[in-house]
Amino acid sequence: MSNTVILITGAGGQIGTELVDALRAEYGRDKVIATDLLPLDTDGPFEQLDVTNLERLSDLIQQYKVTQIYHLAALLSSSGEKNINLTWKINFQAYHNILALAVSSGIDKVFFPSTIGIYGTTTPKIETPQNASFVPSTVYGISKLTGEMWGEYYRKRFDLDVRSLRYPGVISYKVLPEGGTTDFAVEIFFAAKKKGHYTSYLKQDTRLPMIYMPDVINATLGLMNADRKQISTSMGYNLTGFSLTPRELHEEIQKHLPEMTIDYAPDARQSIADSWSDTIDDSLARKDWGWQPQYNMSQMTADMLKNL
Repeated sequence: MSNTVILITGAGGQIGTELVDALRAEYGRDKVIATDLLPLDTDGPFEQLDVTNLERLSDLIQQYKVTQIYHLAALLSSSGEKNINLTWKINFQAYHNILALAVSSGIDKVFFPSTIGIYGTTTPKIETPQNASFVPSTVYGISKLTGEMWGEYYRKRFDLDVRSLRYPGVISYKVLPEGGTTDFAVEIFFAAKKKGHYTSYLKQDTRLPMIYMPDVINATLGLMNADRKQISTSMGYNLTGFSLTPRELHEEIQKHLPEMTIDYAPDARQSIADSWSDTIDDSLARKDWGWQPQYNMSQMTADMLKNL
């Protein structure tokens, strides 16, 4: 473990910000190289990186003698639709470069975050199984599903240890997400604290699967630290904490802030949400490497409001 050196792309994002700290706590401050397109104020090694720059990425791998890569850099579902070519370039082509560099550089492990965005109208919405018909409705989902397939290909063809999770909507208080269809579940807390009111861009009964950030970190570390013999697929493992609707989340927040109000003005994100799952079957992750969430909606809400 002392020889492990981790490079993280997209380290300034919602997940990257907290995952960097968790990995540095486990492996040591100087063993985790944070990278992002823009400068970051981070307590440890940082390198500015455009993930589409193959030469720069290769140089950093050699410079730091990197043994693991976490490719978190991505454009999300809603923002990705505004620039589909850039989304494909960042979300998939950069990842394809990483897979090739991993093989040529002798990288031990690669982590690729996938998403419920790979689900589509042909996917069962209730207890979505690990393997189903995935016909995503956004370039974000298309790029992530393609990334999963290439990860599995590299596992079988080159024996590369690729691991992946299909994150549902991620709720956290340290960094606001940008450009995602599930962002309402974070925005509503900031609005409740600041204004006492929130306007939801999804209908009140739109049900979506969610997960709280501490469970995101535990799941990611749990997957990456599991013995390789436990990992049965390099496709993304289904992952979920709980499911909620905007109305249910508002009612839960009202238990702590009774005066908080909400109204609804659905926009283009509604059609994306309608193509995704209500609930998810993550039994394969539980079976293979012992995944178990620690937070339900009530526990998450109380912790969010305490920390904001």
